[in-house]
Amino acid sequence: MSSDSNIVFKTRGLSKVYDMGEVKVHALRGVDLDLYEGELVVLLGASGSGKSTLVNILGGLDTASSGSVLYQDKDLTRATDRELTKYRRHYVGFVFQFYNLIPSLTAAENIAIVTEIAQNPIEPQEALELVGLGDRADSFPSQLSGGQQQRVAIARAIAKQPAVLLCDEPTGALDSETGIIVLEALQRVNRELGTTTVIITHNVVQGEMAERIIELKDGRITNIHRNEHKKEPHELTW
Repeated sequence: MSSDSNIVFKTRGLSKVYDMGEVKVHALRGVDLDLYEGELVVLLGASGSGKSTLVNILGGLDTASSGSVLYQDKDLTRATDRELTKYRRHYVGFVFQFYNLIPSLTAAENIAIVTEIAQNPIEPQEALELVGLGDRADSFPSQLSGGQQQRVAIARAIAKQPAVLLCDEPTGALDSETGIIVLEALQRVNRELGTTTVIITHNVVQGEMAERIIELKDGRITNIHRNEHKKEPHELTW
């Protein structure tokens, strides 16, 4: 997996400084990273290590202070707000720790909000079946468990068939048993749709299901480990 043609993201010297008045916070310090088409990677690190900042820049939710980030051959650091909006809409799916579902809409309707503006969507029902919730299309969020709501959020993110799925602590609000079900859904999406999938976590065990584990500390990548013996989510214990 070293061909340039397979690189989805290429960052070079990526830095981010937040100006908090008299204090400057260095969230990223010169990050060089390649992410490849169709791979599932885990970003590991303590709170404040720069994981979320890196993913937000990759996803076009934030911009770098210096350095470059290429999505395929598009330089996101030079993109206008309008171009970043278009990029997020068509190419990136986001999953966050909190589900952000609209309470007054059913699971299928929550997903349809995305599919109605997507270029090449899959049907909400098909997206729900991919995450194992094909029978809950007409359920409202209040009728679903936390894990089911998170799986609806994943279905919503993948329904537009994004090239990239960025997940920030997707199991952070869940117990381990429910978290495994959510990780299985993410793995299925990665395998069946070929979506490049990045999972942020501080849980070392979750790295065991990834092709590569990328460790961050104090805004720098400290280690990139290729996983020779990947585990299935149900084999993880934490």
